[in-house]
Amino acid sequence: MTVPYHLAQAEKEQLLLEKLNELTAWHKMNCEPYRRMLEKSKLQISANHIEEIPYLPVQLFKLMDLKSVPQEEIVKVLTSSGTTGQQVSKIYLDKETSIVQTKTLVEVMKPILGGKRLPMIILDTKSVLKDRKSFSARGAGILGFSNFGRKHFYALNDDMTLDVEGLQTYLKEYEGQRILLFGFTFMIWQYIYKKIRDKDIALHFANSVLIHGGGWKKLKDEAVDARTFNRLLQEQLGIQEVHNYYGMVEQVGSIFVECSEGYLHAPSYADVIIRDTITFKPVAVGEQGLIQVVSELPKSYPGHSLLTEDLGTVHGIDDCPCGWKGKYFSVAGRIPKAELRGCSDTFQGGGQG
Repeated sequence: MTVPYHLAQAEKEQLLLEKLNELTAWHKMNCEPYRRMLEKSKLQISANHIEEIPYLPVQLFKLMDLKSVPQEEIVKVLTSSGTTGQQVSKIYLDKETSIVQTKTLVEVMKPILGGKRLPMIILDTKSVLKDRKSFSARGAGILGFSNFGRKHFYALNDDMTLDVEGLQTYLKEYEGQRILLFGFTFMIWQYIYKKIRDKDIALHFANSVLIHGGGWKKLKDEAVDARTFNRLLQEQLGIQEVHNYYGMVEQVGSIFVECSEGYLHAPSYADVIIRDTITFKPVAVGEQGLIQVVSELPKSYPGHSLLTEDLGTVHGIDDCPCGWKGKYFSVAGRIPKAELRGCSDTFQGGGQG
């Protein structure tokens, strides 16, 4: 596999286009509902540019069961996080897709975490992993990232209270070593940072690196942006290095990680395209629009090209001060009251740019 951030955009797009076209043909042949949608929308199957790859709105995975392998080959079902009563996306993984996504995640995180497993504190509760065959987005994230750690310690008890004593013991045991912290943005804010701050608990995560992902909506309600979040965690907990990532259960394994300059980057096996919210045509660098994500990983379900409900901006290509190549971007959050137009309308907009 190529080093994740060393390919210039033009070269990467050429390689990616070939793989994405193969996946479109594969899913068309093996997923009946996907084939029907392609035929109905009369989109070209073999694209000449990644912006022409047909895409599905992520909403579809809440409404339909979409898979491109026989049921007996499914080893894992992932579900998106949703509040009670909400429909959740169901993503079907076979062994091959599951293995590929794990391997790719390792490659993508290597520039930040290195090749050695680090002592790891998971800023969550172990109960998220109860059912090994069916995972929520949180469970899938924990499972994926736990491959980077050893001596895993869960910071929260099952009732979401903080295991202060356990944490203090763990931090003392690995004092002086680099520790990996992993969790979801809102959980860290609500159940770790606030509890430690309000109870004035003495905890110091000195030589540690925090990887976190997940929505910012609830934090934005409290006027907390990424910079504030990083600063407060450093002041209160002593965490020096923080990397956010953007990803979703609907395109599992496609992780866009934050570089040292605070931008999200598209690795060599995936990319982002920003589309106008009305016309769905690709917009220029610097303009905000809907984020489309493409990835060469999803083979067991047609998730290789998806239109999200998130707004974002590409800030540049191949010239990020951090030295990583490709597109670098930021995410502004969900479309207000995100309900895209009907699936067929959205699909019709696909690949016309």
